[in-house]
Formats: sequence, C-alpha cells, structure tokens
Amino acid sequence: MDHKRLHYFLALAKTLHFARASELCHISAPTLSRNIKQLEDEVGVELFIRDNRSVKLTREGESFIDYANATLANWQRFRTNVRNPEQTIYGKVSIYCSVTASYSFLHQILEQLRLQHQHIEIKLNTGDPAVAINRVLDGQEAMAIAAKPDKLPPQIAFASIGYSSLVFIAPRIPSLITQKLALSSDKIAWSELEFIVPEQGFTRQRLEQWWRKHGINAKIYAQVAGHEAMVSMVSLGLGIAMVPKIVLDNSPLKDRVQVISDQNEAPAGFEIGLAVLRKGLSDAALNALWEIAQTLENVN
Repeated sequence: MDHKRLHYFLALAKTLHFARASELCHISAPTLSRNIKQLEDEVGVELFIRDNRSVKLTREGESFIDYANATLANWQRFRTNVRNPEQTIYGKVSIYCSVTASYSFLHQILEQLRLQHQHIEIKLNTGDPAVAINRVLDGQEAMAIAAKPDKLPPQIAFASIGYSSLVFIAPRIPSLITQKLALSSDKIAWSELEFIVPEQGFTRQRLEQWWRKHGINAKIYAQVAGHEAMVSMVSLGLGIAMVPKIVLDNSPLKDRVQVISDQNEAPAGFEIGLAVLRKGLSDAALNALWEIAQTLENVN
C-alpha cells in the first residue's frame, strides 16, 4: 500500500476539507481527490462521504485512521532499525513555536520522535512567531517552527513542513466595523477600517507591502504580539486583521469572525518549516529531529 496515500488520507481525515488537506500535502486538490479514490478502490470501501458542500468520514474511514497511523509508525520504526540498529541517541533540544504550530505541526514531529528516539528530551517554548528565527540566530533555541522569510539568513537551514494562505477577517457581531463593511457594497473601503496588526515579523511586512501596492492609507487600531490574539480582538469587533489561514482554522473563535475580500486579493501565502543553525546539525539529537522533518517533507 502506497505510504503517500496513507499520509494524504490522514490529512483529509484531520481537516475534512480537500483544499486544506491539499495545502498540507503540497499537492493540488484534484491530485488529492484522485489518490483518495485510488486508495478507496484498493481497500474496497468508501472512506469518505463527500458532496459539493462537505466531507465526512464513513464508519470504515474512522476505523482506517488507526490502521494508517499504525502502518506508518511501523514503517518509520523499521527504517530506523535498519539504518541504525545499535544506535541510541541521547540529548536535549529546545524548540520555539506559536501555540497554533504546536498542535498543527509539532504534534506529528514529536509523535515520530517518540517512536524513533525515546531518549531525546524536548524543551518547548511558545510565543510570537515573528521572533522565531531570531531566537534560533541568537542561540536561545536550537530549533523553531517559523514562516519562511523572503530572504533566509545564510546560516539558517530550513525544512518545509507545511503551507498557509493569508486571509482578511472581520467580526461577525454588530459593530462599527460591520456597519462600515455593509456600506462598502462591492468594493471595500479599506482606508476607512481599523486594522489590528502584528507588532513585527513576516505577516506585518506582507501587510505593509499590500497597503503600498493598493494605495491604502491604513488606520491601525492596535499592534499585537501573536496571531491568536489578533483573532480574539477581531471577534470582539475592535477591527479587521490579516492572519494566516491555519491560525484561523484552528482558533476556538473562528465562528465569531468572517473572512472578507474584494478584487484586492490578500497577499500570497507562505511556507512553514523548521529552522535551525546549519552548524547545529552536528548535534545528534537535533539532527535526529531534522531528519524526521525531512521525512515528513518528502512524504507530503
């Protein structure tokens, strides 16, 4: 059974959304759909119920999750034993990431780490993703989950593990913001809206470039450290914001905000990956994590 298809299945089972799952797997939605159909043909049952509006797991699909996870885990364990049958790696690795990244990406990496290297200790710090790469450069962390910048520092090695688009969000509750949006009809008067923006970082840079491109004289209501807090402030009716879609999808407040857009499309999305100092990869524990990330990149 093709292991890639098992990864595709698990991504769709997690998101129940072809577009989101295809982003996680770095393939197109039609390619994902074709692979899922081929997997269903191979196992002889439907794993998903899908129509134009929704995707749901069948009873057989829910049972297949356990099989897929066990099969991939056994494969990883076999590969590790074949390559290093006698090697036991000990050590500590400090990792920095946002709260969203800790359960969107880190969970899968640490799951594989525990299967392959039970004696590596992890120290996890969470915070504003805007400072992730700088924390690695400064030696505060050995590894970070971060957005790939337009220009990557030469001393940083980067392994892509995912992707996120950027979306504009506004509150759903009646507020001054929703009143202004209602008056905008087909074209949003962006310069009349209050923005909640990141204090710094990649998303802030993309937003400012977008403002300049479209000649928007933006009003800033608040500057916030962390995208999760931005979603919270928007949900309270305090302004609009541009956030990574992966943050919105995983937010407990996602039903209290709405995605807005007009002919001025949001800036392009970005790669998400592991960032480490190249010289740090000589450390056995850090390199073990790095190799797991490379494997995840290759199968996705």
